[in-house]
Amino acid sequence: MRMSPLQVSAPRRPRPSRGWAGLLACLLALAPAFAAAYDQNRIATGPDGKPVRIQGSVVVIEPDLELSLVTAGGLEEPRRAWSEAARQHYPVEVARWLERKGIRPLPAFDLPDDLPADSRLGQLVRLHEAVALSIAVYTRKGSYLATKGDRLDWTLGEGVAELREATGADYALFSYIRDSYTSEGRAALRVLGVLAGLATGQLVDIGGGRQVAVATLVDLRTGQVVWFNLMARQTGDLRTPQGTADTVDELLEDLPL
Repeated sequence: MRMSPLQVSAPRRPRPSRGWAGLLACLLALAPAFAAAYDQNRIATGPDGKPVRIQGSVVVIEPDLELSLVTAGGLEEPRRAWSEAARQHYPVEVARWLERKGIRPLPAFDLPDDLPADSRLGQLVRLHEAVALSIAVYTRKGSYLATKGDRLDWTLGEGVAELREATGADYALFSYIRDSYTSEGRAALRVLGVLAGLATGQLVDIGGGRQVAVATLVDLRTGQVVWFNLMARQTGDLRTPQGTADTVDELLEDLPL
């Protein structure tokens, strides 16, 4: 199910990772290793103490997204064609999902290939990375900050005004996704590991493909992060429109509408 390569009709240049390598390691450590599905939904509250509700237009910021193949040895080998297919499918399926929910999606916003780290937009992207990691770490039970508790109380500051001017949107959806697929060699070793474990009365699973995603919705009028989700699961397929639609349904399910 998760091993067939796809071709892309009009591939773009490979997108460089935007510095999420450290975040990936942390997120994989935070999510249960072999849970069927895991979600860490957080919704901000307004001055009245009630959960915020999305009102206005949403722009999908080009996702930091990479698909890879898990080799027999457990290494993840990036697959360009798969990643390019997913980059085409994801904004389309998010827009369709928002429209079904009565939210107006705006054209997706692509980041420049050579985005300078010291540019205002580059700084905003990296600030979001730091904030997203902080939310993932410090909104988990047992890890709350004394000044925030279990509240989603984070902001990107006034710098988001530039993104609002560039897109005309009220909200921006930032997404980070890593999706891996089990190779035939890895699948065979996984079966052998389980069988060997059962023979000794233990459950041994060396693991296979995995989908890890982070999504944040930022109010571009205030800079407030109004919603956050960390999702991890062993199912899903971003290489096809239908598979991407399934991932979007799971990832955005609790968006406060």
